[in-house]
Amino acid sequence: MNKQVLIIGLGLIGSSLALCIKKQHPSVTIIGVDQQETSEDFALKRQMIDQKGSSIEAAAVQADVIFLCTPVKSMLKQLILLGTLPLKKDVIISDVGSTKLEIMATAQKADLETFIGGHPMAGSHKSGVTAADENLFENAYYILTSSEPEKQRQVNELQQLLQGTRAKFVVLTAEEHDQITGMLSHLPHIIAAGLVNQSKEFNEEHPRSRQLAAGGFRDITRIASSDPQMWTDILLSNKEALLELMNAWQAEMNQVSKWLQNENKEAIFQFFYEAKETRNQMPVHKEGAIPAFHDLFVDVPDVPGVIAEITGLLGKAKLSLINLKILETREDIYGILQLTFKRQEDLEQAKETIEKETDYLCYEK
Repeated sequence: MNKQVLIIGLGLIGSSLALCIKKQHPSVTIIGVDQQETSEDFALKRQMIDQKGSSIEAAAVQADVIFLCTPVKSMLKQLILLGTLPLKKDVIISDVGSTKLEIMATAQKADLETFIGGHPMAGSHKSGVTAADENLFENAYYILTSSEPEKQRQVNELQQLLQGTRAKFVVLTAEEHDQITGMLSHLPHIIAAGLVNQSKEFNEEHPRSRQLAAGGFRDITRIASSDPQMWTDILLSNKEALLELMNAWQAEMNQVSKWLQNENKEAIFQFFYEAKETRNQMPVHKEGAIPAFHDLFVDVPDVPGVIAEITGLLGKAKLSLINLKILETREDIYGILQLTFKRQEDLEQAKETIEKETDYLCYEK
């Protein structure tokens, strides 16, 4: 495959795509463009890209495939710009944005007939070109948005180019995509952020609540740590779907409030019962709209050096931790280490290693 691929935006997603493409198709020439020249230099030095583009305009006219890997609002401007350039006739243009309707509409407005929307459902706690990871998309869903039969050839070419991601490709319409990600990703981020902001005010009245929030509350709201600028763009870009979903959520909360006021025990029980049943039927250890957290809990004795012992074992096994947290001890003798891994396979290998080398109890929740 002797194609020229232009990647605009060398952050986590763009640079990781570059690694995946290069690994599977070493003959492809990858051109990188980023607002930060230091990111371009880093990507070039680490051989993620083959050359830096002097500008979007100059690099785009040479490209056979163009990936837009910038924030949503920047993508919209770049699509309009691409529509004014003398691009190759069969150039394939795609993006990695978390919303699709507005992006697809802008591509159509710019008369970019070969545009295929894309959204790899993968992420990391790290960001930027230095966090590039060729395994980032492995087993994640990679959504392509195109319902037009005449674009099937471009869809197939794009999937072939992206084989190195080892992602699972799903083709949806832009409307389906925005409705689904709105429900499964965007709305949960809003709710998590709202809970955290509410707890901030609550903490001022009840200072001890901050200490107690370090447990489960911190875990269920950890997606609230996401990039504020990115989520501002996402919400504004998926406005219609989110307003509908938020209205439905508020209506359900109002209903729960009425049940509580009326002490409707049966309705409250049914509310939690249905949630439990639905939750239990969800796939386990699958990457979805929100990147999964793979947590391993280890009961360890409260003695000096135990954390170094555990991390040393993981280091020998060449396993990388995303996060390590010491939970509140239940007794004076034992504490709990919460080890967070990027992939389920890493968690399982860590569990096997720790159980083999120690007598500590390891478990998932």
